[in-house]
Amino acid sequence: MKTSIHPKYYPKAKVTCACGNTFTTGATKEEIKVEICSSCHPFYTGQMKYVDTAGRVEAFRAKKKKAVKKVISKKEKRQIKKMKKIREDRERPESLTELRKVKKTKKETKKN
Repeated sequence: MKTSIHPKYYPKAKVTCACGNTFTTGATKEEIKVEICSSCHPFYTGQMKYVDTAGRVEAFRAKKKKAVKKVISKKEKRQIKKMKKIREDRERPESLTELRKVKKTKKETKKN
């Protein structure tokens, strides 16, 4: 084995859980802080409770809330797209003089 490439080993590393439980183990860090341990994990305790790691419960609830929004069918999407195209065609200038007037007014609004 090569020397000086391996991290320092601590045979009596202290592990502290969020529930307050502490124990010692061997690790490469002197002190370890964890969110859940065998004393408070539902699998080992037999008690039902939510284990919220990194806000996953809130993320699921937000996702569920977002899914409640109205779903638009393909037919409705096509109809909306068609109406938008019709509206754009109506607003488009029909002659070259109208086009020049529109460009001129846009330039004036940019200057101000």
